[in-house]
Amino acid sequence: MTAASERSLPVDADRHPEPLGRNQAPPRGGINEFTSNAALVEAVERHGAGWAAGVLTAIGRLVGSHEFAEYARLANEHAPELHVLDRYGERADEVEYHPAYHHVLATAVASGAHTSSWADPRPGGHVARAAAFMLFAQGEPGHTCPVSMTHAAVPALLAEPDVARVWLPRLFGTGYSPGLAPAGQKPGALMGMAMTERQGGSDVSANTTVAHDAGGGIAFLTGHKWFCSAPMSDAFLVIAQEPEGPSCFLVPRVLESGGRNTFRLVRLKSKLGNRANASAEVEFEDTFGWRIGDPGRGLRTILGMVQETRLDCVLGTAAGMRQCVAEALWHAQHRRAFGRLLADQPLMAAVLADLALESEAATALGMRLAAADDAVWSPAEDRAAPGGAGGGEAASVDNGPAPRPGVDADRERAFARIAVPAAKFWVCQRGPGHAAEALECLGGNGYTEDFPLALRYREQPVMAIWEGTGNVVALDVLRALAREPDSADVLAVELEEHRGSDPVLDAHLERALALMADAVREPDEAQAWARSLAESLALALEATLLVGHAPSSVAESFIAARLAPGRSLGYGCLPDSARTDEILERV
Repeated sequence: MTAASERSLPVDADRHPEPLGRNQAPPRGGINEFTSNAALVEAVERHGAGWAAGVLTAIGRLVGSHEFAEYARLANEHAPELHVLDRYGERADEVEYHPAYHHVLATAVASGAHTSSWADPRPGGHVARAAAFMLFAQGEPGHTCPVSMTHAAVPALLAEPDVARVWLPRLFGTGYSPGLAPAGQKPGALMGMAMTERQGGSDVSANTTVAHDAGGGIAFLTGHKWFCSAPMSDAFLVIAQEPEGPSCFLVPRVLESGGRNTFRLVRLKSKLGNRANASAEVEFEDTFGWRIGDPGRGLRTILGMVQETRLDCVLGTAAGMRQCVAEALWHAQHRRAFGRLLADQPLMAAVLADLALESEAATALGMRLAAADDAVWSPAEDRAAPGGAGGGEAASVDNGPAPRPGVDADRERAFARIAVPAAKFWVCQRGPGHAAEALECLGGNGYTEDFPLALRYREQPVMAIWEGTGNVVALDVLRALAREPDSADVLAVELEEHRGSDPVLDAHLERALALMADAVREPDEAQAWARSLAESLALALEATLLVGHAPSSVAESFIAARLAPGRSLGYGCLPDSARTDEILERV
């Protein structure tokens, strides 16, 4: 993200009138969603991205405006429409979105929320990009699907340098053109993904789509996909079977010649949430694609993309938690009952503070994982760039990004390998319940579509499902322990950093580390309690991060509410010692 991208953001000049109704909270807006989020501001500075504060402040002002909230509402109220045929009966295979969706997506792309960390790499680049992603996800979650997949596709494309040289500059572009056209003629390109099939689900190796090798890294695919995310994207990463096994392919929607690739949209999914973004069933018939990586090694090739999209699930859930807390507190600060503002009543304050603890812990964990990306992917100063936005050096497509000098990239890679699935399991599992509690703070208003938390309540479950359900990612924690034994040692060192600071935390660390050691010794038996392991590790990470970086009022209350023997399963059951005023000041 650069000064140029900051200038591209519209100025928040709108004003929203106070409502006419009595004892009703005005719409929340005209607020800078970055500068008002102490946990996010501190994490950006802590992880070396303080240089991005100006751009993030501009984004925060934008997404906190009444104008942006209206775009978000319209994008979700007017669902995408599928046009299989044109007026003459010819195949169209296009999805029509409301203009508000295009506006939101174009603004996110202009800000670099998709690929700024790759296009303009510098220390803290992934942290800065993660913060921008969270801000846009807080404002409107549906559009972040193609934003996330475009970011996440870069590590996969680096496995095929010839393809990367052509496509990375396109993905690094900060312009957005929604129509179907050759990607090379557009100011920027977006990526989608199509892996899941009817019979496969999470078992991608069971896919039946086949690829017929045409030589020179080119293949023609025939088959179907049960879920294709963001079907109007410019290209997709697709898994298809070859004699050697599942391979990964980049499938463009429009060929370089200008002709349409065979990409038949069967129907759009009628989804619980994520309504602004389209998801489709698609069929391939001799559909052109470039192989990415070695034949039969497609699952390994796409693993880097999955790791990044899982991290974005954590960030997106944390962003949703932030919106929930902010809206609930706003309502409580403006609504009176029984002679006092709701926010001044101890029981409501306890609920709000507990929701804030969950939000801050998720933010701290998500940003720590983004910092691991910086350690692993930040390029050396002298790498050549294939082009990109912001004028900085982009990741080399010949050798891939290199770690920053002085940073143990192997350690951070091992840490992320186990911490990302553990965080994805726990944070995303907590999202729906957190949204439900926040919605309840608004009472009957919260249950209506006139207020934003109904949308958020429908949105949060998708992060727990997309890129691996709870069972899948919990088992991936076990796979990390089995395939990368260093991950257990690296995680243990991280968790031990603040041992001795709190006896309750120390007791939890003992249990979590013992559980991890048991899983290493008994991997088959551990499958039955893989969820317990993932939960224990994620909670230990959150608590450790809060002890190290958050005020004592936050860290102590989180540990007591989440780890103490007498902890409750519900929100708002904080210990008597909880300093709710100090916790809520950070919101």
